[in-house]
Amino acid sequence: MAMFIDQLFNGLSVGSILLLIAIGLAITFGLMGVINMAHGELMMVGAYTTYVIQQIFAHHAPQSAGMYFVIAIPSSFLIAALFGWGLEKSLIRHLYHRPLDSLLATWGISLILQQTARLIFGAPNVAVVPPSWLDGGIRLFGAVFPYKRLFILCLVLAIVFFLYMYLMKTRAGRRIQAVTMNRSMAACLGIATQKVDAYSFAIGSGLAGVAGCALTLLGPIGPTIGTYYIVDAFMVVILGGVGKLAGTLLGAFGIGLISTFVEYSTSATIAKVIVFVLIIAFLQWKPSGLLSVRTRSLD
Repeated sequence: MAMFIDQLFNGLSVGSILLLIAIGLAITFGLMGVINMAHGELMMVGAYTTYVIQQIFAHHAPQSAGMYFVIAIPSSFLIAALFGWGLEKSLIRHLYHRPLDSLLATWGISLILQQTARLIFGAPNVAVVPPSWLDGGIRLFGAVFPYKRLFILCLVLAIVFFLYMYLMKTRAGRRIQAVTMNRSMAACLGIATQKVDAYSFAIGSGLAGVAGCALTLLGPIGPTIGTYYIVDAFMVVILGGVGKLAGTLLGAFGIGLISTFVEYSTSATIAKVIVFVLIIAFLQWKPSGLLSVRTRSLD
C-alpha cells in the first residue's frame, strides 16, 4: 500500500509539473494556432527571474531570504508576460495563419533568448536554493510527501482555479472563449481580436514564467532548460485537445500517472517510449484529443 501511494503521488507530482508547463501553451496554441517554439525559453525567463530575485534578497535582505520565493512567483509571471506581449506585438501577429513561418520564427527567437541567457548568466547551470520552509516532507501511510512537490501541486491547482474563474466569470475571459470558438463571428460582433490575441499571449507567456519559477525547486537551471520540456508541453496540449483547459488537465495527469507506474517496472527511457507509443495510438483513434472544441468554424 505504501509503495502504491508513493507511486501515485509521484504520478500526480509529474502530472502537476507537466500541467504547469503546458497550461500557458494551451492558451496560445488553442486560441491562435501559433506553434510557439519559444515557450520553453519563456519558462527560462521565469527561472532566471527567480534566480535574480534570490540573489537580491541574499545580498540586500539576508534576514528575509526565505521569502524571496513569494516575490519570485508574481515577478516571474509579470516579466515573462511582458516578454510575451512584446513578442506578439513585434512578430507573432504578422504570422497568423502561417504555421510553418511561425514555427521557424519562434524557433529563431528561442535560440536568441538562449544565447542572451548565456551572455548574461553564463553557460553553466546555476542553482536556486529553495526556501527553508519548503525543506522536509510529510510522512503518511509509510510514504514521504516532499513539501516542494506538494507546493507545486497546490500552486497548479490554484492557477487552474483562477484561470477557470477568469475565463468563465470575466468579460475578458468570455472574449477569449468567443475568439477561440469562432474568430470571424467574434470580430463581426465587435470584439477586437488582435487585442484579445495580445493579452492572451501575454497570459500564456506569464504562466510559462511561473512554470520556470516552480522548476527551480526541483534542480539547477540553465539556458537550455526549456528544450527539455517543450516536447512534453505540446504532447500534453495535443493529447488533451487543442483549446480545452479541462483536456490539458486530464492529459497532463494521465501522462504523469502512466509514465510513473510504467517507469517503476521498467526504466525512464523505456517508459518514455511506451508513453509516446500509447499517445500516438490514441491519437490515431481520436485525432481531436481527449476533449475537443465543438464549433461550426471547425466543421
